[in-house]
Amino acid sequence: MRPLATELPGSLIRTIANAAMGREDVIPLWFGESDLPTPRAVVEAANASLSAGDTFYGPNLGIAPLRDALTGYLARIHGADLSVDQIAVTSSGLNAILLVLSAIVDPGDEVVVVTPTWPNLIAVPRVLGAVVREVPLRLDGARFVLDLDAIVGALGPRTRAVILNSPHNPTGWRMPAADMARLVDELGRRGVWLIADEVYARILRPGADTRSFLSHFDDAGRVIVVNSFSKTWAMTGWRLGWVVAPRAFVAALERLIEFNTSCAPGFVQRGGIAALGPEGDAFVAMQAERLEAARAAAVAVLAKDPRILVPETEATFYLFPRVDGLADGEALAWRAIEHGVGIAPGEAFGDVGRGHIRLCFARDPAAIRTAADRLLAALR
Repeated sequence: MRPLATELPGSLIRTIANAAMGREDVIPLWFGESDLPTPRAVVEAANASLSAGDTFYGPNLGIAPLRDALTGYLARIHGADLSVDQIAVTSSGLNAILLVLSAIVDPGDEVVVVTPTWPNLIAVPRVLGAVVREVPLRLDGARFVLDLDAIVGALGPRTRAVILNSPHNPTGWRMPAADMARLVDELGRRGVWLIADEVYARILRPGADTRSFLSHFDDAGRVIVVNSFSKTWAMTGWRLGWVVAPRAFVAALERLIEFNTSCAPGFVQRGGIAALGPEGDAFVAMQAERLEAARAAAVAVLAKDPRILVPETEATFYLFPRVDGLADGEALAWRAIEHGVGIAPGEAFGDVGRGHIRLCFARDPAAIRTAADRLLAALR
């Protein structure tokens, strides 16, 4: 057995959640998922597909109707001019990241990751034998900022890729449009791949634009955009994602998918097609309104404690408050469970997250208000 298999740290988020998952007296804010069920149209499309006997192997890159639907969706939302041979359907966004990195890195290569971050974005390169270089976001007053020069400075002769999650988990930060253009140019000149994790691209605050690295995508370039159905349409358990990449890269992914999952289930993909339609759009709009109310409820309660600074957010359904004097976020997370609320400690997202906690507010605003009150009690 590889030493890495036994030495790789487990997810602290999962460790804490597993200990109290299913407890009816705990409001769970630890995972990044909504309490809403998947939209009915998506479920009905998958059910109809199952009833029709769609239980067989499908194309490695995904069924043609879903790939066609994705090209239309990305053109409508982001103005992207894509063809189906630039899209690969995957069994989740995480599977997409694994596949993309498998096509790029060899053991000993380097991958740059912006932190704090979802721990999987650091774990996956390490599983593949890559060295991870971390570039931190910085809290400037009440806003997170990223120094692009720090990313450039982290690039070395063995750097193969930069992974950038924007909109960002756990902070809610988004890269400004001008910085996106500069980063694509800097990496392109150095022959380094940009893997843009945009799974929160539709989880936006009111009035926010739908900027995406797809506006910088070129079939001759080195921009790859990864996305997922999980967050936008409350489909975390469905495990369905996609990749936008140059044609030659997608051709390589076809072979990698064959030796990984073979294909995403056909009936799940049929649900994905429904999500991209009018019913899915209605769900996105409803969810955005509900999330804004829940965010406001959480911020109002947390403002009662002068030790808590809630940084401004532009997107996602997370808050990443900083708590003055908090030395052990994990201990607070365990204590919060006993007060009836589940949170993720900041250190679960890397050392730069120490002193912070992450709350997923994708729940009914009244429940979020109660959860925030319980968190204040745990802090006391």
